Amino acid sequence: MAHDTPSAWVRRFIPLIRPGGRVLDLAAGGGRHTRLLLDMGFVVTAVDRDIAGLHPLASGKCDLRALDLESGPPERALGPLGGFDGVVVTNYLHRPLFAPIAAAMASGGVLIYETFAAGNERFGRPRNPDFLLRRGELIAAFAVLTIIAFEEGEVTRPRPAFVQRIAALAGPLGRLPESDTELDATRRLAGGEPAPAA
Repeated sequence: MAHDTPSAWVRRFIPLIRPGGRVLDLAAGGGRHTRLLLDMGFVVTAVDRDIAGLHPLASGKCDLRALDLESGPPERALGPLGGFDGVVVTNYLHRPLFAPIAAAMASGGVLIYETFAAGNERFGRPRNPDFLLRRGELIAAFAVLTIIAFEEGEVTRPRPAFVQRIAALAGPLGRLPESDTELDATRRLAGGEPAPAA
């Protein structure tokens, strides 16, 4: 899943995030989701241990934070951050951050999480169980939120992998993304299929 194209799972659920809202891109890596979120008009906080590759994205709408998410108490890593309308996490797993991630969400906030799961060892890295979700683990980890979508299984794109992914709300159920217009607009912004001719 490490690749420059934004995740289809992330693109699918971004329309649930409050337009223009604050979004945390946790373990942002090279910034593929930070770019997508900025292009869609969100105010983004991009966090990673190494933010050198993210510097071109820094602006009044993009706050970069160099944080080692795995040293010290997990609450300290995300404690100063909070009130996010959306949290995006892909290809990253540090279990002590589950509760702080949920606590960093504003009421009505949307969590979009996708990473590798047990079974991925058949396809390559990561193979270490410490970096692979156990069966149904994201549902249990974020039971405090309202789960709106969950998938677990083998994918072939962008490369063969075994993944687990969840979309959840900090609050009661609301409107789900379903209109072709919303999904098409998200795909165009993510560099997918072109806009239909007028």
